[in-house]
Amino acid sequence: MANNDDTFIREVNDELRSEQMNKAWKRFGRVFIGAAVLLVVGVAGHRGYEYWHSNNASASGDRFIAAINLAGENKADEALAAFAEIEKDGTGSYPVLAKLRTAALQAEKGDKAAAIASFQAISKDNAVPVLVRDVAKLRAAFLLVDTAGYDQVAAEAEVLTSDGHALRHSAREVLGLAAYKADNMKQAKDWFTQITNAADAPRNVASRAQIMLDNIAASGKAP
Repeated sequence: MANNDDTFIREVNDELRSEQMNKAWKRFGRVFIGAAVLLVVGVAGHRGYEYWHSNNASASGDRFIAAINLAGENKADEALAAFAEIEKDGTGSYPVLAKLRTAALQAEKGDKAAAIASFQAISKDNAVPVLVRDVAKLRAAFLLVDTAGYDQVAAEAEVLTSDGHALRHSAREVLGLAAYKADNMKQAKDWFTQITNAADAPRNVASRAQIMLDNIAASGKAP
């Protein structure tokens, strides 16, 4: 009898759970289905985006290499046009790389004004990674040495000279060159000495700084 009672109780419990499930399904079934559909669509969408992004990045890379090849073949105008298209609709890091390469190619063509403007535009674009913006500032500063005064060079490079900054030695070099060009030998000596006193300065930068210090000493214009 006890076994029959246990069986009966289990059957009643199963029936109650079944009835409760039916009621719950009638009440919330559409919600469950909707959630499941959203989950499937979300996963599919994410996978689709990854596939689309990967394919487009690959295509942008191929276009970027093709543009570099055009520049290497001295087809500057065609290369600039190709880089401009990548800037408009390229994916991943390629639009930024195209902007940098455009500015560099403008400098190679001798159009320093356009190159400086391009590098300055990159350096002010908050959508561009900080290090890339800093590199653009430095490139603009080096071009400005030949076309502008010390203050304009300093406006680009001085912010990069702080201890610990990755570009500090090159930034100090360009400021030293600008000061030397302005015939401010004391200031030039100060910048070049900071480089030669730094144990971690790249060898080529330190060597150029020492050459400039020798020139300054030979001029007799700095203590």
